[in-house]
Amino acid sequence: MKHSIITRLVMMFAASALIIFSLIGGVLYAVVKNELLRHERDGLVTTFNDIEYMVSRIGTVDRWARVQTKLDTLTPADGKVRFWVFSDDPRFSYGKDLAELHEFDYDPKNIGRLRIKGKEFPLHTLTKILPAYLDRPAIRLTVGVDTEPYFETLRTFVAAMIGLSLIGVFLVILFGYWIARTGLQPLKKMSDKAQTLSPKNLSERLTVSALPDELSDLAQAFNGALDRMENAYKQLEAFNADVAHELRTPLANLIGETQVALSRERSAPEFETVLQSNLEELDRLRSIINDMLFLARCDQGEAATSLVHTLIADEVQKTIEFFEFVLDEMQMTVEVTGDIHASSMIETALFRRALTNLLQNAIQHSPAGARIKVSIDAQNKDVQVAVSNPGEPIEQRHLPRLFDRFYRVDTARREIDGIHGHGLGLAIVKAIALMHGGTAFAASRGGITTIGFTVGGKAA
Repeated sequence: MKHSIITRLVMMFAASALIIFSLIGGVLYAVVKNELLRHERDGLVTTFNDIEYMVSRIGTVDRWARVQTKLDTLTPADGKVRFWVFSDDPRFSYGKDLAELHEFDYDPKNIGRLRIKGKEFPLHTLTKILPAYLDRPAIRLTVGVDTEPYFETLRTFVAAMIGLSLIGVFLVILFGYWIARTGLQPLKKMSDKAQTLSPKNLSERLTVSALPDELSDLAQAFNGALDRMENAYKQLEAFNADVAHELRTPLANLIGETQVALSRERSAPEFETVLQSNLEELDRLRSIINDMLFLARCDQGEAATSLVHTLIADEVQKTIEFFEFVLDEMQMTVEVTGDIHASSMIETALFRRALTNLLQNAIQHSPAGARIKVSIDAQNKDVQVAVSNPGEPIEQRHLPRLFDRFYRVDTARREIDGIHGHGLGLAIVKAIALMHGGTAFAASRGGITTIGFTVGGKAA
């Protein structure tokens, strides 16, 4: 069962109060019990000393009668105090029910408990053997005090403590609820503020300075999440717009060319030309869709699985050979530098795809006759591959976004003849780097643009 934070806090307050009151009550009960017992014993000792002083000095039968009269006078009608004198000589005995009470237990300090028929509570007794004196033999003097006031006081104290504890717990619950509700008010305001957020006002943020210290970190984390959500939402809007743009152009070409072809009778060669053009547009659509599906799988956490121990320079050289025709046509050259013996665990197909995109990008943005450089650098457990090309510099504000989907520095979306691209190439490079436990990076200085990626885990 789920409970609100307020309910949990109130329950914890109540449990804590109950434990504290129980501990305090237990300690007070022990103190009160000991004090009552001490007072009771002090009174018993005082009474016993008075009677002992009188009895110990009586040693004749005629004077013993005066002792009995005195003890009768000192015995209250309610029997709260009782006296017994046990003696082998009946003439020197005193007290009711002597035969039944002749034997009872008491501790080494002569303190004992004696139960009398008809009484709910026992008597607290003090017993002492008095030596023989004149005609009187040795006697055993016992004084008993009723413990009813003692037990009744304890019973009243316990009842009062239980009642006060329950009232205290109830008050703690009431005040705890008020305290928890008041203390969590900033959190409720945060919740209310969060509920007002919508795609129309994603720029809204929580005011951290107005919150308690305990919630400021949470508010900052929440604002950070809002920043990321706002950026993601903007990227999604831009992504949707770019997808629509990229798909609309080939679809419009397909529809336009087909309509023109059907507007009048055409010969077979003419239809073949139209179909060939449509096939190119369809291939472009397929490429866009395949790239989008690949990025979608990467977003879901797909990692490179078919890893093999490979020399990076060999894979770079094989990829460069793929561009040999384009490089010759544009009179460009590619130079491989760095650690040509660097190796790593990579999925070769993905690695070549990432490097292909980087070379396409370098060729597309380099002037004819340019010299492109591919550098390989082994750094600890990572291997870094970077492609550098001369060309127009890229402003620093664009560099962090080069790997966003459909992002182009050139807003005119221009393409070089013979080089196919639709704004997903560098996004795929970054995705492949992440699939290999690496990262992507970009820099532009002195008319040289460098874009590359790393693959993690240099093979042993």
